[in-house]
Amino acid sequence: MSTTIESFAYGRDVTTGLTFENAVDAAKAFLKDEGFGVLCEIDVQATLREKLGVTFRPYRILGSCNPTLAHRALTAEPQIGLLLPCNLVVQEIDGATHVSAIDATAMLGVAGAGSELSPVASDANERLGRVLERLSTQPAS
Repeated sequence: MSTTIESFAYGRDVTTGLTFENAVDAAKAFLKDEGFGVLCEIDVQATLREKLGVTFRPYRILGSCNPTLAHRALTAEPQIGLLLPCNLVVQEIDGATHVSAIDATAMLGVAGAGSELSPVASDANERLGRVLERLSTQPAS
């Protein structure tokens, strides 16, 4: 399966042939290949069921961090931690599994960040883009 990466104001999205759980596992593995660790994993479906008693689609937020990029960003802008980590979302929409990644340029641009953060954002976007590309080409599972 090969799909295009669709961009929106603050991120990018692909549809993958993987099941939801397989997409979560693959996303973690591909993030690791790009130097990211998953610092937190939020199961939105379970949280909304537990806290509000509502039914919601499978939706997982993976808070990922590349330590080298984080160090560069925090050195350039001490308060940038408010905009970290780089989130990746895996969710089911109308029976299809979607994976979305934050656009680091848009995220860091919120800080009115100067040119020191531009290379960090570009590097993060390239890495996250490769994760999305790999996910978009996974065969159906």
